[in-house]
Amino acid sequence: MKIVVTGAAGQLASELVRVLGSAHEVIALTRADLDLTRHEDVLRTLHRLAPEAIVNGSAYNAVDRAEEEPSTALAVNTFAVRSLARAAAACGALLVHYSTDFVFSGEASVPYTEENEPAPVSVYGQSKLLGEWFALDAPRAFVLRVESLFGGPHAHSSIDRILEALAEGREVRAFADRVASPSYVHDVAVATRRLITGAPPGLYHCVNDGYATWEAIAREAARLLGSEPRIVPVKMADLPLRAKRPRFCALSNAKLAAAGAPMPTWQDALARHVGTFRRAI
Repeated sequence: MKIVVTGAAGQLASELVRVLGSAHEVIALTRADLDLTRHEDVLRTLHRLAPEAIVNGSAYNAVDRAEEEPSTALAVNTFAVRSLARAAAACGALLVHYSTDFVFSGEASVPYTEENEPAPVSVYGQSKLLGEWFALDAPRAFVLRVESLFGGPHAHSSIDRILEALAEGREVRAFADRVASPSYVHDVAVATRRLITGAPPGLYHCVNDGYATWEAIAREAARLLGSEPRIVPVKMADLPLRAKRPRFCALSNAKLAAAGAPMPTWQDALARHVGTFRRAI
C-alpha cells in the first residue's frame, strides 16, 4: 500500500513512518514539505502523489495557548483535516486521523466509549472534535482517539518529562485528581497498521489498556527506574491553567480490540519505554 504520512517530524508521526514503512511504501511529508493549512497545496500535492492511504500525524496540541490562538488551533486541527478529507475523496484514498480524549468533559466515572457524547471544555478540544467530524466525512476514514502520547524517537510528552526528572533526581509534581489512559506511540502505530489492512472504518479509542491518576503513573515510572521517588501530588485547582482539562480521561479500547488490534496495558507499555529510556541515558 502506498501511504502518505503528514506531519512526519512529530512524535507520533515519526513512529508511524517507521512502523508502517516496514510493510508499506511510505511517503513522509513534514510541514516544510506540505503546509496543511494551504488547501490548494494539499489537494494538488496529494493528487500528484496518488496515495492509497493518507495518515495525518499533524496536530496543534498547545492546549493552553489555544485559548489565546483559536484561529491557529482551528486552522491545523479542523480546517486542515477538512482539506485532507476532500483530498482523500478526490483520489480514492483511505484517511486516518488522530483525535484526543479532550473531546470529553471529564465528568464521567467509568471509561468513555465511542458511543458517549463529546462535550469539550477547551478551545483545543473543540478544534479536535470539529476535526473528527471533517475526517469522518471522507468516504473511508479512521479516527483514532489517543491520549497522553509518550515514547518514540521524538519523545517530549508528560510521561517523558516525568522520566527525565526522576532520572535526574528532580521533584515531580503530578496530578492526584486527574485520570488518564496513556498511549504509547509504538502501540498506536502498530494498531494503525492492523486497522488499515481490513478493519471497518470509523471511530476508535486507541489507548493502552487501563487507567490511573498521574500520580500513580509517576510512581510506577519511579519504580521501573529504580529511583527514589520525589513525587509531589497536586490538584488541578492548584495550578493556574488557562485551559480547563477533563478530570477523568479514561477511554475504553474494547472496540479497537474487537477489530483485531488489542492494546497492551499502560504498565506494560511504560515498562518497555523505560527500557528504551535507560539505554538512551
